[in-house]
Amino acid sequence: MPPSRVDAPAGAVDVVVGAGHNGLVAACYLAREGRDVVVLEAQDRPGGGSRTEETVPGHRFDLHSVAHNIINMTEIPVELDLAGAGLVYQEMDPFSVAIHDDGRRVRFHRDVEATVASIAEVSPSEARAYQLFVERSVPLVQSMLPAIRGQSSWRETRGRLRSMAAAVGRRPLASAQDVLGPYDTLLRRWLPSDLTRAPVAAFAAHGGVGPGVPGGALFAFWQAAYHLFGQWHAKGGAQGLTDALVSRLSSLGGELRCSAAVTRIEAPGGRARAVVTQGDERIAVRSVITAMDPKAALLEMLDPPLGGREGADLAAARRGNVVQAVIHVATDRLPAYADARPGDWNGLQSYVDSLSDLTRAWTLAEAGILSQPAPLYAFTPSAIDSGLAPSGNHTVYLACPAAPASVEGGWAQCESLFVESCLDVVESRAPGFRDSVVGVSAWTPEAMQRVEGWPGAHPMYLDIALDQLGPLRPTRGLSDHRTPVAGLYVSGAGTNPTGGIAGTPGRRAARAVLADDG
Repeated sequence: MPPSRVDAPAGAVDVVVGAGHNGLVAACYLAREGRDVVVLEAQDRPGGGSRTEETVPGHRFDLHSVAHNIINMTEIPVELDLAGAGLVYQEMDPFSVAIHDDGRRVRFHRDVEATVASIAEVSPSEARAYQLFVERSVPLVQSMLPAIRGQSSWRETRGRLRSMAAAVGRRPLASAQDVLGPYDTLLRRWLPSDLTRAPVAAFAAHGGVGPGVPGGALFAFWQAAYHLFGQWHAKGGAQGLTDALVSRLSSLGGELRCSAAVTRIEAPGGRARAVVTQGDERIAVRSVITAMDPKAALLEMLDPPLGGREGADLAAARRGNVVQAVIHVATDRLPAYADARPGDWNGLQSYVDSLSDLTRAWTLAEAGILSQPAPLYAFTPSAIDSGLAPSGNHTVYLACPAAPASVEGGWAQCESLFVESCLDVVESRAPGFRDSVVGVSAWTPEAMQRVEGWPGAHPMYLDIALDQLGPLRPTRGLSDHRTPVAGLYVSGAGTNPTGGIAGTPGRRAARAVLADDG
């Protein structure tokens, strides 16, 4: 039975548990309809993975998300007038540059022709192959857009799958085997060498998907989306998005409470009645949206816990051991790549030399072993946003997309070796980099789990895989954000349609509340 105004007690409010960007988006959409909304955040500040902090004195770094793509493919920024709330996005173009250790360079611009010209400087045949790969990927990406934008019920998705099949049929990249297979196989079939395979794989891995994951090919096809829609940096860092959402929520009359961890969701008789905070405050609710790990919300926080088939399916949702490890490096200059050109520091700088290296590192990480050297890429956001560092200095964000959440010996034992190894990787491509370093801060999976409370250090809560995306995320039964408990909804990176900086899980959850209680 859906929630109703009738049986909600006087003074009951809509509660959103978690002030990450999805929780804030959900709260804004509810508040926009004149509802009394309270967002409860366990941390002492909002943002979750969309925070920017001074982790090295005088230098501000994104804690996790750096480049924003999906949210800028939706109507959310316009619908919530986030520009009016202070949000400014700057395009990162080229969105990626491959910095191979043998000196070869490939620049991936938003403009496909400019990218093809860059590849042709090294290999004309590879340039033609890449152009064909993108051209034949575009219809597939376009057929996926409604689902990515949050329009994906199970019934609708069957239609999307037919559209995807038709797209492949019209401009056959290959076969359903390619679409449903891993991107390791796809890239080996369709790109001639690691000149382009490796950087495309690095960006796919940036999305949290391993080279051998079934269905992971979709994340290599997604390369075409960067050409279609670009890659974007929020001015001031990811915090710019969070601050704009907080400002908009306040302007709409919503309330944000930090240091207000929810410990229990009371649901006697199959209806959400109240939430209880760590300080034993009991808040009567009209509805509850949990914008957090869905497993923790429904299997631990909910009283009584979700049972039956839905509970069993959720408990079985996978969360592997491969996550991202990050190093924040403050420098007195940008990495000095040989033959660099203006713009080379605008987007992702890939140090992944081969697809095999990435595949090997992912396999080792699943087994709890840290690859040495680790696959690595960098962002240098201060190159386009000078306010992140003191005048003349820069912020270098190093990320390993294939790090073990749980590592042999523990992260405390291997952190120093990991940092030094990563600095060596940059030094090999930008001689003098070590001399430019003025400060370093490691943001290991162990630290992420401790500080953020992310189970398994997983910012998306659940693995990104074909059977855990869209109308199957977190489970088929929970993909419309409704739960068997009336008045209780799920949102966040572990829900439909996907993780990352999207906002669509938040908007979808809010729309479900409004539809049920309209």
